Amino acid sequence: MSKKKFSIKDIQEKINDILAEPEIRFAGLIDSEGGLVVGGFGEGIIPFENDERRRQMFLQLAHRVANREGFDANLGRVKYSSSRREKVVMMSFPLGRHVIMIIAETSVNIDRLGWKVMYKLDRQWSEFHGL
Repeated sequence: MSKKKFSIKDIQEKINDILAEPEIRFAGLIDSEGGLVVGGFGEGIIPFENDERRRQMFLQLAHRVANREGFDANLGRVKYSSSRREKVVMMSFPLGRHVIMIIAETSVNIDRLGWKVMYKLDRQWSEFHGL
C-alpha cells in the first residue's frame, strides 16, 4: 500500500464543513501526542471542559486510537468509534497517526453522522499514513 499524505489546509476545510452541521459541537484533527492541529468549536458553542481537561481528553484519545491497531490484522481497520455520554456524543475517525475527533449533541443518530462525516472527509482515511 502506498503512503498518502493529506494537507492541513484540506483537513481544515473538511473540518469547517463538518462544523457547519447543526448537531456538531466540536471537530478537530488531533495528533499522536494529543495536540489539536486544526479545528475547534462551532459558533456559539460553550465547551463543557476547560483547556487543560480538553488537552487530557485529546491525549487519551490519541493513545486509545494507537492501541486499537493491534486488532487490525484480524478485525480490519477501525472506520470510526463512538461513545454516547449523558451530555454529548463523541466520535473518532482514525487518520494515519492522527485522529479526527467529533463532539456532537446527544440527539444525533450516531451511524448517520458517522457516514456523513466519512462522506465529508471524501476518502478512505485508512489509506493515509501520516502527515
